[in-house]
Amino acid sequence: MEFTDTHTHLNDKKFLGQEKEVIQRARDAGVTRLINFGDTMASSERAVELSREFEGVYAGVGIHPEEAFPMTTADDDRLAAWTEEERVIAIGEIGLDYYWEKDQDKRLLQQEIFIRQLDLARQLHLPVCIHDRDAHGDTMAILKKEGRGLRGVLHCFSGSLEMAREVLKMDWFLGVDGPLTYKNAAKLPEIVQALPLERLLIETDAPYLAPVPMRGKQNEPAFVTYVAEKIAGLRGISVEDVAYQTTANACELYGLKS
Repeated sequence: MEFTDTHTHLNDKKFLGQEKEVIQRARDAGVTRLINFGDTMASSERAVELSREFEGVYAGVGIHPEEAFPMTTADDDRLAAWTEEERVIAIGEIGLDYYWEKDQDKRLLQQEIFIRQLDLARQLHLPVCIHDRDAHGDTMAILKKEGRGLRGVLHCFSGSLEMAREVLKMDWFLGVDGPLTYKNAAKLPEIVQALPLERLLIETDAPYLAPVPMRGKQNEPAFVTYVAEKIAGLRGISVEDVAYQTTANACELYGLKS
C-alpha cells in the first residue's frame, strides 16, 4: 500500500536539518512520493534542491498570494528554468488569500501575479496547485477565464459542494487535508462522500494542519495516512482503495511514474 502526499512544505524552516528523517518516517508509513511546494522564490529554490537530493520527492515552484510582489520577466524566467528539471512538475502554490489580506490594492496584486503564473504554466504545459482562502468567487472567476487549457488542484479545498462540482466540470482535482478529520469540518465530509474518488488528492500541507489524532503536533508527510483513513471511513471503503486511487490521481495530474 503506497500513499502520495501531494502537498507539503519540507522547505519550511520548521523542517530545517530534519528533512532526511522526516522523509524516512514518511517512507516507513508507506508514503513513497511527496510533492513539495514553494511559496517564495527562496522556498521554491529549496524545493528544487530537495527534489534533486531525495528519491520520490518532487517540487512545485511559484509565489503564494501572501508573498505577492510585482513580478518581472526575470522572475518568470527563473521559475521556468527550474521547471526544466526532471522532478519539478508543477507551478504552485499560487492563488488568492483574502483571509489575511484586506487591502484592495494588495488583493489586486494577488490577482495579477495569480493570472501571470497561470499563463506561465500554460506556456510550460504544466499543471497548477491553487491556494484559495476566503476568495472563492474571484478564484473561480479567474480560473474559468484565465485557466482555460490548464489542469490542476484546489489545494486544501474549503469551498461548498456546489463549488466542488464546478471544479469537477473543469476536470480538476480537490485536495483534502487534516481539516477533514476535525470536529468542525463542516461541509468537507459531505463533499468527500459526494464526489468521485477519482477526483480527490490527499495532502498534509505540513508542517501545518496536522490531522487527528496528531492535531497540535507539527504535521509531516507520514501523517497523510490519517487523511486517507478518514476518507475511507466516510466512504465505506478500504484504506487500500483510497491509497491506490489517490496515488493514481496524483500520477495522472502530475505525470508521475506509476
